Amino acid sequence: MSAALLMLIVGGIAVVILGWLIGIYNSLVRLRNAVKNAWAQIDVQLKRRHDLIPNLMETVKGYMAHERATLENITKARNLAVQASGVAQQAQAEAGLNRAMSQFYVVVENYPDLKANQNFLALQEELASTENKIGFARQFYNDQVMQFNNRIQMFPSNIVAGLFSFQEAESFEVEDAAQREAPKVSFT
Repeated sequence: MSAALLMLIVGGIAVVILGWLIGIYNSLVRLRNAVKNAWAQIDVQLKRRHDLIPNLMETVKGYMAHERATLENITKARNLAVQASGVAQQAQAEAGLNRAMSQFYVVVENYPDLKANQNFLALQEELASTENKIGFARQFYNDQVMQFNNRIQMFPSNIVAGLFSFQEAESFEVEDAAQREAPKVSFT
C-alpha cells in the first residue's frame, strides 16, 4: 500500500469523524436552543398571568374591602414570582402564587355581587385561559428538557457533550405534593 493511499484513507476517516462530531454538536446546540425557547414560552405566559393579577385585584378591591390580607398575600406572591429566576426558583414562586390564588377564589365565593361583575368574570376567564397555556408550555418545556438531557446522556453524543461542556437542563418540577394542586377557578 502506498503512502498516498494510506493518507487518503486516514484523511477520509478523519473527515467522517469530523462530520460526525459536527453533526452531534449541531444537534446538541439545536436541542439546547429548543429548551431555551420552550422556557421563553413559559416566561411569556407567566408574564401574561402576572399582568392580569393586578387588574383582577383592582376589580375586586371595592367588593372585598375586608379581605385586605388575602389581597396582600396575592400581591406579595405575584411580586416574588415576577422576581424569580431560574427554573427551580420560578417553580417555587409560582406554587406560592397558586396557593394565594386558590385562597382568593375561596374568599370570592362569599361575594355574589363580585361573581356577577362582568369585568371580574372577563378577567377570571382570561386568567383561567392563561393557566391552561402555562400548563401546556410547562409540559412542552419539560419534553424539550427530556430530549436534550437524553441526548447529553446517551452514547455516543455524551462524548461530544462532555467535550463541549454541555450541561443538563433543569425540568420544571413541583416538589411539594400540596403545590401540585392546580388553582381552583370557579365561574359560578
